[in-house]
Amino acid sequence: MNRKFASLLATAAVTSLALAGCGSGSPSGGDTSPAGENSGAASGELEKVTLGVLPIAPSVGAYYGIERGIFEKHGLDVELSTSNAGAAMLPAVANEQITFGVGNPQSVLNANDRGLDMKIIAGYSNSLGEGEDIAGVVATKDSGIAGWDDLAGKTVSVNALKTQGDLTIMEAVEKAGGDPAAVNFSEMPFQDMEAQLERGNTDAVWFPEPFLSRALADDANQLVGYNFQEAIPGMPTMVTFTSGTYASENPEVTQKFVDAMTESLAAVEENPEEARAMLTEFINLPEDAAQNLRMEELSGEIRKEQIEQSGQLMVKFGFIGKGPDVEKLYWEGQ
Repeated sequence: MNRKFASLLATAAVTSLALAGCGSGSPSGGDTSPAGENSGAASGELEKVTLGVLPIAPSVGAYYGIERGIFEKHGLDVELSTSNAGAAMLPAVANEQITFGVGNPQSVLNANDRGLDMKIIAGYSNSLGEGEDIAGVVATKDSGIAGWDDLAGKTVSVNALKTQGDLTIMEAVEKAGGDPAAVNFSEMPFQDMEAQLERGNTDAVWFPEPFLSRALADDANQLVGYNFQEAIPGMPTMVTFTSGTYASENPEVTQKFVDAMTESLAAVEENPEEARAMLTEFINLPEDAAQNLRMEELSGEIRKEQIEQSGQLMVKFGFIGKGPDVEKLYWEGQ
């Protein structure tokens, strides 16, 4: 299969401007028809759709499905588009210049709070409820930061503001007896964080894998804690979403995509070593690092309870104005 990789800019505002000049097709310019229209589908050809993903290890779940022909079996030709944050995909998904997105559920809740009609159509990845988790906060050993309450008055870098990282860190700080409002958050791409931590330009950083393991391999660094486990154990780290308009106008394609994604994620859970081997190509991860990487639980099931708990935390810390409207948040399928 001919796979095309497009790149979105890291912020939603810039993304909107960039995509405005791309026409209404795929971000790489290969298809000039709107995402939901494909005249070839009626003649038995594959339905072309674009999927936005983050350049992190769990995204291999979608890549695996493309490489192993799972999406093609379901009648779909999927093009991947990468972005530094899930929030950066939302304008493109809302405008149907990207058909589907994989990103954190908090970005979807935030978008809906701002009036964008986003629907969670499937799960994707979940944090681990106990033991070593797949994301955490790292500081240098000489920083004086030994626990969550020590982050008050410090700067913590996250990949996007008012979403998954800072939300759960604030809850962890509060549970530890610290003042979450006293934590300063800065936005930074994951790939830049370790160097900026070493230079002292930030006090602590929040990493998912594979960045977390790499940072902790440096003897100068230490783990502050696993913020997901402190806030909502086993919470979804990413979900699959699309616009409400697209889902209602294209229910058959949406259902095909949900079925294919669910099958792909289950296949990765059944064949983890095969998926790990793909990481060397997918995100240029060294083979030894890929084999030792901690991975999220991948599943197409939507963990509604944890998502809605997350929504209440977002209200608590002023990220959104009101709790999620569960009647409108999820696409229930055909």
